Amino acid sequence: MMKVFMKLLGEDLPVFRRYVGMAVLYGVLSGLSIVAVVPVLSRLLAGDGAGAAGWLIVLVVGVVASWWWRRQVEKAGIGVGIAVLQGARQRLGDHVASLPVGWFTPDNTTRLNHVVTHGLMEVAQLPAHVFTPVISGAVTPLVIVVALFGLHWQMGLIALLALPLLAAVFLLAARLGRQADADYHHSSAQTSGRVVEFAQAQSVLRAFNGEGGGMRFLEQAIERQHRAGIRLIRLSMVSVVLNTWVIQAVFAALLVTAVLGLSAQPGAVVEPTSAIALVVALILANRFSEPLLDLAGYGEALRGARNQLDAVGRILSASPLPEAVRPQAPRDASVELRDVHFGYAPEQPEVLSGVSLRVEPGSMTALVGASGSGKTTLVRLIARFFDVGGGSVSVGGVDVREISSEALAGQISQIFQDSYLFQGSIADNIRLGRPEASDAELMEVARLAGVDEIIARLPEGLETTVGEGGARLSGGERQRISIARALIKDAPILLIDEATAALDVENQRVIVDTLERLRGERTLIVIAHQLSTVEMADQILVLDDGKVAERGSHAELQASGGPYARFLQQRRAAKGWRIQPVAGVVEGSTS
Repeated sequence: MMKVFMKLLGEDLPVFRRYVGMAVLYGVLSGLSIVAVVPVLSRLLAGDGAGAAGWLIVLVVGVVASWWWRRQVEKAGIGVGIAVLQGARQRLGDHVASLPVGWFTPDNTTRLNHVVTHGLMEVAQLPAHVFTPVISGAVTPLVIVVALFGLHWQMGLIALLALPLLAAVFLLAARLGRQADADYHHSSAQTSGRVVEFAQAQSVLRAFNGEGGGMRFLEQAIERQHRAGIRLIRLSMVSVVLNTWVIQAVFAALLVTAVLGLSAQPGAVVEPTSAIALVVALILANRFSEPLLDLAGYGEALRGARNQLDAVGRILSASPLPEAVRPQAPRDASVELRDVHFGYAPEQPEVLSGVSLRVEPGSMTALVGASGSGKTTLVRLIARFFDVGGGSVSVGGVDVREISSEALAGQISQIFQDSYLFQGSIADNIRLGRPEASDAELMEVARLAGVDEIIARLPEGLETTVGEGGARLSGGERQRISIARALIKDAPILLIDEATAALDVENQRVIVDTLERLRGERTLIVIAHQLSTVEMADQILVLDDGKVAERGSHAELQASGGPYARFLQQRRAAKGWRIQPVAGVVEGSTS
């Protein structure tokens, strides 16, 4: 737990160490203030009022000093919390940005969202509100144990032996609810995700679920969270009761020891000094249990914080892609795959098996194949979203593992099937490719990608706000802006994943015209099903079940009568279908 917390602090770790030292000192001061009661009571019971007054002054000074120092400790704890909020999110974001795209599964994304929005806020509150009483609650009893040894060694010994027993019970109680607490936080994160999903997908939910708006998934998530919460409450009660019982049992043992000490010699005269020492020892025994009870009371907060830190730890333990020790620069805009093997997990079958491919600078390669054949995976390996399991991927004659992340990113632009636009203006989204681009360069790529037609009919032009995820624009408009974003980056290699999928004819034409203009200027690797896009490629690679089924030009593969020829036949047959009404019936016919 503390290792993750300190890792989260990074260069702010000295601030935390200073705070811990201050909290330990506060625990010592609190213990000494309690022990100062011993001479005060001893003098009073012995009839020494003057001596008691002197020690009373020491006691008051100790109490005031403890109160003042507690204020300083709390300020230091707040400083640690601020350091967590200011730096931890940035460090977490830097780490996540270095992780391979394959890490971003729905579960990991939900966990990350929950950690950033809720977990770190809870962790930031630990120093000021939890760590201080916990540290002092652990240190203060140690000081009291030393005083007990001086007053009544048997009670001191019992108190000393009780400390490891109490620690073991506290750990056991913490483990009782740890899994329940983890389940509760997991279900809370799932519920949060369902709430966001419910709000964002109302059109789909209402279309298929009527007026209910698809409440079923959300209700199921809330019910799971409710059950997890009930289980957590029950186990928390058990933990609290167990901690309290063992502390009270230790106090009872100290009390019994004191009584046995008085009755050890029936009829014998008890020395006044011994009686006074025993009475004071009983008072100390009572004060010994108080900080322990406080410590036990913070067990729930510590367990909750531990689960949050465990979630942070799982994120931080995810391994980023290794950087090259001596990075090399690509020599040109070529791309080559040599006997590439890749699977997303060791226990899963390979997605690519023995794939080899050579793409010359300035040429265009089309990737064709059924869904799941490995086309998108191949493109992502070129951009090093993952590292290959076997073989090599080279850009410009250099293995991508030997190219720095910055150099590789500068060599490659990408256009995805699902184009995401950030909330802001059209200009902001295009400039994401190259923030320092001039207005003239912005307008040029807008023209090349057909964005000029879009901005011409919008009152605010390039400054039009696109909304979250580009919600204010159509799919074709978002795709054109994403193409302009890729073009303004001016990278020599352009990877395109289904750029024309699900677009209307007009938008398909704009994108195909753009690709035609880029031929010879950029190295193009395109995943496409549109014949107009595939036919213009210099070479076509047909993938089937992660293997290369065919390769060659359009003419060569068409004449071979293999998988590509069958693909052409299917696409042309599909293109020839139209829907027309015949006698009130809608049916398909070829033309």
